[in-house]
Amino acid sequence: MTTRRNNLVDHSISQPRHEILAVADAVAREKGIERDEVLYAMEQAIQKAARAKYGFEKDVRAKVDTSTGDVTIWKVLTVVEEVENPLTQISLAQAQLHDKNHKLGDEIIEPLPPIEFGRVAAQSARQVIIQKVRDAERAHQYAEFKDRAEQIIGGIVKRVEFGNVVVDLGRSEGILRREDLIQREVFRNGDRIRAYVSEVRPDARGPMVALSRTHLQFMAKLFESEVPEIYDGVIEIKAVARDAGSRAKIAVYTTDASIDPVGSCVGLRGVRVQAVVTELQGEKIDIVPWSANPATFVVNALAPAEVIKVVLDEEAHRVDVVVAEDQLSLAIGRRGQNVRLASQLTGWNIDIMTEEQEAKLRTEEYNSRTQLFMNALDVDEVIAQLLAADGFTTVEELSFAPLEELMSIEGFDEAIAQEIQSRALSFVEQRAKASLEKAKDLGVSEDILEIDGMTAEMLLKLAEYKIKTLDDFADLSGDEFIEIVQDEQLTIEQANAMIMAARAHWFDEKPKA
Repeated sequence: MTTRRNNLVDHSISQPRHEILAVADAVAREKGIERDEVLYAMEQAIQKAARAKYGFEKDVRAKVDTSTGDVTIWKVLTVVEEVENPLTQISLAQAQLHDKNHKLGDEIIEPLPPIEFGRVAAQSARQVIIQKVRDAERAHQYAEFKDRAEQIIGGIVKRVEFGNVVVDLGRSEGILRREDLIQREVFRNGDRIRAYVSEVRPDARGPMVALSRTHLQFMAKLFESEVPEIYDGVIEIKAVARDAGSRAKIAVYTTDASIDPVGSCVGLRGVRVQAVVTELQGEKIDIVPWSANPATFVVNALAPAEVIKVVLDEEAHRVDVVVAEDQLSLAIGRRGQNVRLASQLTGWNIDIMTEEQEAKLRTEEYNSRTQLFMNALDVDEVIAQLLAADGFTTVEELSFAPLEELMSIEGFDEAIAQEIQSRALSFVEQRAKASLEKAKDLGVSEDILEIDGMTAEMLLKLAEYKIKTLDDFADLSGDEFIEIVQDEQLTIEQANAMIMAARAHWFDEKPKA
């Protein structure tokens, strides 16, 4: 599309306004915005006044020359095949009467005489300029503060409203809500304050800057400002856990073997960590070394308690930690604070127990498995105990275990191993058959069982939750499926794959008529 000037009107319509540039410069300096943005606001005001004079239906535009301050006003007509609005359009035939080079889509410019601003027009223009300048000012403020998100910022308390602290940040205000303040923390007008910028979003009254002193990253950023090794990237903060105002744990790591990450964060005579503690109103901080080994990391995270043994259950993402009797209260902490923070720091569910409790738990599990094997396999107590002692927990494990693994148990030969596995297979098959029959009696559709990975036991549990058709099953999420069947062997990936298999018929193309 090209723009052409109508040659029929060639008189000058420039209106000198040299003072416009001086005003634009002054406003730009006062508001801290670009001069061009002020000039744009003026153009919009002049354009509005011109449309009021020449007709709002017309496409009237205005331009301020950035060099001279001259104001130009013109009307635009678009070249079209068939005119629907004669105020903004012109036919191709009529346009070519004046210039044969015109084509569809061209814009024909018709200059308009300059306008004189009356009282009403001037007031309207003033309001437009004020509004446009405010919009530009807010945009600049937002652009400035959005780059400071997830950083620490300083300001002065402007006022306190219902427990929320309004902070003067210079060109904008930040809000520190009551729940983002550290416990028992009190600020008054005029106090200097530091906080973490948790969120910046545009708002009608300017950028909305949400501040926090309880955010996990507030403590991490404080350490970054106090510890040069963290700022330079030599030491990395791997994880943070906080009970704001009470206690916190931070895990640090470095690949440089010559540097002690914990010692670097503590500083000479504790000067570095004490600076952070002072800012956090006396919050106690445990600095622990991070480890890629989950067991080691859990032990470090439970400091200062001493751990005797750690047992990981990776499928359940749970870890059992055994401590001495005199270390139990220290490991758990007041109101469970120490173990709770350690769980948050490591991402593992941690159960603390004494040696006596652990021995009792293992004995109960051992006796339970022994009884299970005695009942399911019809074997004597000695054989069942040997199977339980070797680590087998379910009959299914026995049915699929390699014969060599069973034969490695003390006192087992090939014949005994084959018999044990045969009985285990028979038990699993009979139980599956019984579960399938019961599921059918409950009205479960057999096409669910055809899904790869589905077992009769799963089918029965689904039936108990009124999930009886393929569509019922397809409506589940993977997490819901796992929660219903309570199968420790089923992973979220397998569950999602089975759900998608059940949904396959939804996407099958319908046969054409």
